[in-house]
Amino acid sequence: MQKSIIGIITLFFSIVINAQVSSKYVISFENAIHHEATIKATFSDLKSDEVEFTMSRSSPGRYALHEFVKNVYNVKVTDSKGNSLIATRPNPYSWLVKGHDGTINVTYTLYGNHGDGTYAQIDETHAHLNIPATFMYVPELSENEFELIFNVREDLNWKVATQLKHVSDYKYYAKNLQYFMDSPVEISNYRKRSFKVKNQTINFVLHDDKATDANLDTYFDSVKKIVLQQEQVFGELPTYDYGEYTFLACYMPNVDGDGMEHRNSTVITSTRSLAQGGIEQNIGTVAHEFFHCWNVERIRPQDLEPFNFEEANMSGSLWFAEGFSNYYDALSMCRAGVWSHETYLNDMARGFNYVWTSPGRQFFNPIEMSYQAPFVDAAKSVDEQNRGNTFISYYNYGEILGLALDLSLREQNLNLDNYMKLMWTNFGKINKYYSVEELHQTLNNYAGKEFGDAFFNNYIYKSGMPDFERLFKNVGIELKTENAITFGAFVRDLKLLSNPKLNSSAYNAGLQVGDKLIKVGDFTLNSVVNIDLALNKYNINDEVVLIYERYDIIYETTLKIQTDVSYKLSYLNLDDNLKLKKVKQNKALWLNIKE
Repeated sequence: MQKSIIGIITLFFSIVINAQVSSKYVISFENAIHHEATIKATFSDLKSDEVEFTMSRSSPGRYALHEFVKNVYNVKVTDSKGNSLIATRPNPYSWLVKGHDGTINVTYTLYGNHGDGTYAQIDETHAHLNIPATFMYVPELSENEFELIFNVREDLNWKVATQLKHVSDYKYYAKNLQYFMDSPVEISNYRKRSFKVKNQTINFVLHDDKATDANLDTYFDSVKKIVLQQEQVFGELPTYDYGEYTFLACYMPNVDGDGMEHRNSTVITSTRSLAQGGIEQNIGTVAHEFFHCWNVERIRPQDLEPFNFEEANMSGSLWFAEGFSNYYDALSMCRAGVWSHETYLNDMARGFNYVWTSPGRQFFNPIEMSYQAPFVDAAKSVDEQNRGNTFISYYNYGEILGLALDLSLREQNLNLDNYMKLMWTNFGKINKYYSVEELHQTLNNYAGKEFGDAFFNNYIYKSGMPDFERLFKNVGIELKTENAITFGAFVRDLKLLSNPKLNSSAYNAGLQVGDKLIKVGDFTLNSVVNIDLALNKYNINDEVVLIYERYDIIYETTLKIQTDVSYKLSYLNLDDNLKLKKVKQNKALWLNIKE
């Protein structure tokens, strides 16, 4: 009796889904060897006399325009009876069709050969699909349901992995356009590992032909540790749609390195196989992207909702959404024992030096720096920019702000974990989107108005930085300042490959990217005597003649020998120092060190 009832319910649900689906797709890969897929889309229940169908220009998790339509061709349109329809082009991204009978069939060829979190890659190793880069859609049907059928290459032992709801065989379902577009797909001869956290399943799908099962098991053990450690920050996992979260890992030589979060899955790509150093080198992306299933996907900025597929998307909160996730990816790996304390400190030092020494803070505060995302996040341009002097990645900027806030809260016997929990409870868990002002108010509610106002007024609305020397000392870290003679530009084969850093020796000498260095003082530069070696033969504030070439003309200028500051972090020895007992306790609470 029970089995019969379940069967009836299942059949009824299937009928309901099919009855409500207005956008149906079939995709096949016969010409995968040449990076092509053939797609047939059927759009029904059309109410407008003139129907627009289009390709997305942007993708969830990205903020720039990517113009996916550039890889679409062989577009043909018919009505439900197979009669050809004429499609006109109102803009470069869309088609318009009149004279339909309530249904249109659109067939086209997609070229895809860029395997990452943004684009599509099709070849005989896999079909790695970001949905916005792959499928056209009809805007007027965006609130209706979607169906997708994969004609997989059985000769290549392909299987489908995705967060889309599995209906039957190779048929999948999405409740609306937003969910459809947010659901990447990996089709390949992958391997899979899973484990349960309470009543939900965490899946790890791996496409990596060189990795052994032992490699995968070792890696998966670290994945589990990270998942459980991050769960502790918030006190619970999110409630995943359909009870599952899936890592779509593709570690193949034909992909590009990337990580891209989605509501119930994430794409992580790398050329580094687990068998070739990828176990250690790829795990950080796992930690970062999984933290996003709280921060970004559910603790979500208001200015990213709803996601607009027709234009660039911008948020002033990326220092928090991406940057605080960056802070927690490294911290959670350290807390979980996946990283050593020394590895964590070295990673922190790199980020700290980058942010602290960058001239970019004088131009943009963290909010304004976040607004740069449409120009830097997988965006491409052909003109030269001066971002080396004006831009700090909101990933790193936010990471150091997260560190600053955590250590500052710990001075008050509070911590960032509980602030994140509060953001989860007040926003993410109840599907309420936040503004920068609400980030500020939540901190005021947690730590007091004086503390919250001071942090936001000094470090978020402005570009200040706290007294890190004091903050570090409270958790057993010594901060030392080091000065070294530097040129101030990246040089390879005697040519400047970057704009000189603001107020550096190279900058003040009037040099620019593309200049070729010939001689500094008495030293002729070559493969043996490089610029760094030559400069270190002089004393600070010495002025020397520099000969260089620009546009085939030889120039002479005066170069003043200057230093640039850098910072070194090291752990204090706390074991035998009774005066530092409190510091030892602070460090233990911060890094989850068991006594």
